[in-house]
Amino acid sequence: MPAKLSVNLNAVAMLRNRRDLPWPSVEALGRIALASGASGLTVHPRPDQRHIRFSDLPVIRNLIDDEFPNAEFNIEGYPTEEFFELCAGAAPEQVTLVPDDPAQATSDHGWDFRTHRAFLTDAVARLKTMGCRVSLFADGDGDAEAVEIAKAVGADRIELYTGPYGGCYDAPERAVPILEALGRTADASLAIGLAVNAGHDLTVANLPDLVKRIPALAEVSIGHGLTADALEYGMAETVRRFCRACGQAV
Repeated sequence: MPAKLSVNLNAVAMLRNRRDLPWPSVEALGRIALASGASGLTVHPRPDQRHIRFSDLPVIRNLIDDEFPNAEFNIEGYPTEEFFELCAGAAPEQVTLVPDDPAQATSDHGWDFRTHRAFLTDAVARLKTMGCRVSLFADGDGDAEAVEIAKAVGADRIELYTGPYGGCYDAPERAVPILEALGRTADASLAIGLAVNAGHDLTVANLPDLVKRIPALAEVSIGHGLTADALEYGMAETVRRFCRACGQAV
């Protein structure tokens, strides 16, 4: 099965938040994305609400429930009490836990699974009681022991941090060893029954090689590059382009 596409709406929300106006509409562009072939929507509600606002969560939940019941809602974030409350209210199908400091501009590394094993065990168990699938942000460095710990703490999936891979857009020769390390990480995960997602700086140009190396990739979550392309091609055509890059027949 080709990888599914979850459209991250953070960049859309950031554009909206530049002005005290309701556009661009997170709901409307999420609707277009789902109608055009996306399998889900992703948000990362940070404590300062600098892009996705907490008030966006019920809007997106209702959009999926009312119009696209086969789609999924994925919420990313660091597991604070406030984050758990947001997840309890929005009932996402998937929660992706990331080790972000609130001051970070964006996610830039995976979990240190050895250091945070007990912390993640408790967080994953709490989310499981809400009925959520849990994915953990992971460095794609080929560390088999790290993904074994991710499995042991109760995660259903890891999400490969693909930022270094995406950062090779102007030096494709540097992407080769990074892609292979991502692939080894995925191989180790899949071998123990841990499904694999991926996200960060993925584009129409670099997705095909990623899905070729990891044919069992379950899902990619893409926001910045997809939103940038939407300014040129429109949201509907951009989603179709990314779906095709994932190997889908769209």
